[in-house]
Amino acid sequence: MGPIRGQRKRRRVEKRADREAAMAPGPTPGDWWDEFSKRIAGPLSLSKGLDRFESVFKISRKTFNYICSLVRDDLLAKTSTFTFTDGRPLSIEDQVAVALRRLSSGESLLNVGVSFGMNHSTVSQVTWRFVESMEERAFHHLQWPKSDSELEAIKSKFQKIRGLPNCCGVIDTTHIMMCLPTMEQGSKVWLDHAKNHSMVLQAIVDPDMRFRDIVTGWPGSMDDDLVLRNSGFFQLCSKNSRLNGKKMHISEGSEIREYIIGDGAFPLLPWLITPFSGKEGVTESMMEFNRRHCATRMVAQRAMARMKEMWRIVQGEMWRPDKHRLPRIILVCCLLHNIVIDLEDDVRDEMPLGHNHDEGYKQRFCEVVDEEGVGLRERLAEYLNGRLPP
Repeated sequence: MGPIRGQRKRRRVEKRADREAAMAPGPTPGDWWDEFSKRIAGPLSLSKGLDRFESVFKISRKTFNYICSLVRDDLLAKTSTFTFTDGRPLSIEDQVAVALRRLSSGESLLNVGVSFGMNHSTVSQVTWRFVESMEERAFHHLQWPKSDSELEAIKSKFQKIRGLPNCCGVIDTTHIMMCLPTMEQGSKVWLDHAKNHSMVLQAIVDPDMRFRDIVTGWPGSMDDDLVLRNSGFFQLCSKNSRLNGKKMHISEGSEIREYIIGDGAFPLLPWLITPFSGKEGVTESMMEFNRRHCATRMVAQRAMARMKEMWRIVQGEMWRPDKHRLPRIILVCCLLHNIVIDLEDDVRDEMPLGHNHDEGYKQRFCEVVDEEGVGLRERLAEYLNGRLPP
């Protein structure tokens, strides 16, 4: 499957999520969860925490209800009947629970099946139907800001982090390790510079760690610069159809356009600002800019680390992976990551927040420099150091 791009047009979320979650049928004491929890076997049956449901699924019941409401019609429309090993049919809640456990634990189909009392082939089919439904029904949770007010709120939050004005996002990439079929293991296309078979995920993140645009499907051997240039986001920015909003006046005759920031693996462009490198003869002003730039970029690193931690199916080598299905699984994990944020799920606050999402991968550097980007970066450095004329 080709790259997935996060700029597809979909309906907006606004406050609908909470309303639908409240109305949707789902786990309540003495209802679905009471019955389902009795079926849990093996090590998973010993799960402990503030709420056993949350320790098993890593999300609150409110979020679970909402996800069920998204996929309910699709799952009901399927004619096949999935059953537990004792012959009882799986309800919609059962199916969502199985799929979420598979995605969040990263465990094998066999282990998930043993935990919930069903055949591993049932786990596989249920999970894939869930993925297919979420692709269509949840895509409105991953979109570029549609209104000026929404984008202005993002800019304001970024400026509060370390002072960067008019910043609209942070771009970063991470590698999703994968196993190739024996017949393809000699191929170098999927072999990245850390000697792992992997697939790249590129994401642009807002200050709340929400994914606003993603691209995945490209092999790990591709550099960040090339992945970016093959993205829809790059094409939109190159045509001045994105990051083309309100400019910020910072001094007489000096303005700052909308932009995103990224590390040195990305090119310095009119709308993508990277750190100063040692080749420029770094001054104190440049060093201060780099410190602020780095601190702001941490939001993307944390988002990547959190997504991999919560949805462990993309954390390491997948069980029996299919490189054509993997991009779609990555997309759904990103959607679930955003849903947890959009619904302000308190369970996420109980999880440790890591910073390292690509352990073992060394920093790469891109030599591409655009003069307009150079000018914007210099103005930003002067602005942050208070050296611009009034």
